[in-house]
Amino acid sequence: MASQKTFSSVRNLSAARATVLLLATTILCCLPQYARAQGKGSVTPIEHVVVIFQENVSFDHYFATYPHALNPSGEPKFTAWAKNPPPTVNGLLSGGLLMHNPNSAQPFRLDRSQAATCDMDHEYTDEQKAFNSGLMNKFLEFGGAGTKCPASQVMGYFDGNTVTAFWNYAEHFAMSDNSYNTTFGPSTPGALNLISGQTHGVVVETLPGVDTIGGSVIGDPQPFYDDCTTRDSVAMLPTNKNVGDLLNAKGITWGWFQGGFRPSSVVAGKAHCDTAHIGSDGNPKKDYIPHHEPFQYYLSTSNPHHLPPSSVEEIGETDQANHQYDLVDFWAAADSGHLPAVSFLKARGFQDGHAGYSDPLAEQTWVVETINHLQKLEEWEHTAVIIAYDDSDGWYDHVMSPIVSQSNTTADALTGPGSCGTAPAGAFEGRCGYGPRLPLLVISPFAKVNYVDHSITDQSSILRLIEDNWKLGRIGDQSFDARAGSLFNMFNFHQNTEHARKLILDPSTGEPVRDGDDDRDDK
Repeated sequence: MASQKTFSSVRNLSAARATVLLLATTILCCLPQYARAQGKGSVTPIEHVVVIFQENVSFDHYFATYPHALNPSGEPKFTAWAKNPPPTVNGLLSGGLLMHNPNSAQPFRLDRSQAATCDMDHEYTDEQKAFNSGLMNKFLEFGGAGTKCPASQVMGYFDGNTVTAFWNYAEHFAMSDNSYNTTFGPSTPGALNLISGQTHGVVVETLPGVDTIGGSVIGDPQPFYDDCTTRDSVAMLPTNKNVGDLLNAKGITWGWFQGGFRPSSVVAGKAHCDTAHIGSDGNPKKDYIPHHEPFQYYLSTSNPHHLPPSSVEEIGETDQANHQYDLVDFWAAADSGHLPAVSFLKARGFQDGHAGYSDPLAEQTWVVETINHLQKLEEWEHTAVIIAYDDSDGWYDHVMSPIVSQSNTTADALTGPGSCGTAPAGAFEGRCGYGPRLPLLVISPFAKVNYVDHSITDQSSILRLIEDNWKLGRIGDQSFDARAGSLFNMFNFHQNTEHARKLILDPSTGEPVRDGDDDRDDK
């Protein structure tokens, strides 16, 4: 096992953790201080990329009937623009699957009163079984929660009367209907693929084999380099790179900003992350969720003790915080003219959209407040916001993903027991993908208007956009960034942005609020 090779002389795991964290502190204090870049040197007019990375939604779960909403009395209304024909979307209406579905229950609309749902089964193996070799007909058997809620709930979808803000963003800006989870599986693989295009390279496992197979992460272990980790954890190889390493090498400012990252207390030098809010299920949910923070799996980009930035001016630079921050630090930087070139934003748990403890209405409130605020910044005219998701939660989606990464481990089951196609010699396994189809939206003055992109992309396409925009190069070592489709097709860099296009929405309803800079709010 890789961890035995790396820590062969260490018998006590807690001692190993202490040793590695001490090494991390030593390395971080000696890293060079780069001059501020703030987006300078970008290939396109995009000087700031803000990635809003949410939780657990399939494309059909939010956009199955886009742009046609039921519009019942008492719910926020959505109607497509009369002056523009609605774009073609690969949803449930286009293929007749809304009424004649091969699953053992038919898809059904969830209204606003049903926003809080159960969490579905979205494990690496069960998601593959639900696909059933591309027949897409075993979602109730392998995706349905089946405990507190009936298995048929996995077929539920929302429309523009509940996920109203997301439909309005799609109509006014650009979205994809052909973007995928890079691999099958839950949150951690999706987060790792976002920043590195790579889930292979586990070097430390506190409970070997629980969340990994063949050296690849397929489950939700927590990050090894994090004081707030409370259970099984893993670390990635020190030689593995992520986008933070590439940005640091070019002197580009960046940061991961997650709600609840700021410690609730520090005891004997160890951070504790215990702040919480009541979730959609009526129970307290901690704001900070360690396995949603991908940079903490890497020694080079971790902030194990959740140290604060040395000053607002240093947010985005390499200091004791090492680019890992709380959301409050993002707004402190943004509102003082120090918006980093690349920012990843993660909501507090109760607002991240994850079924079970969050819901689309709680998610909408946070997303809309965030984008409304961003549009008030001077930097907005050179900013691109990307809304993306870490996994599908197992929710039904009718599209079979293209399989670009084959795997033949005991955890694979897409094309038969132990089979996700046939992996070529030397390929990293435990990375069966692409996985389920996910929503992806681009909100920017440069985004195409009322546009649906049909080109094949995945989570690592976001990584590739950042790499290409700042000429960072590729991760290498079989990273998915080398094959990822480009997101630049969703932009038009020749359109007039003298008056930067904006769309201000109501955080509660998701409906447009008339704004002087947006003359297209004329449905």
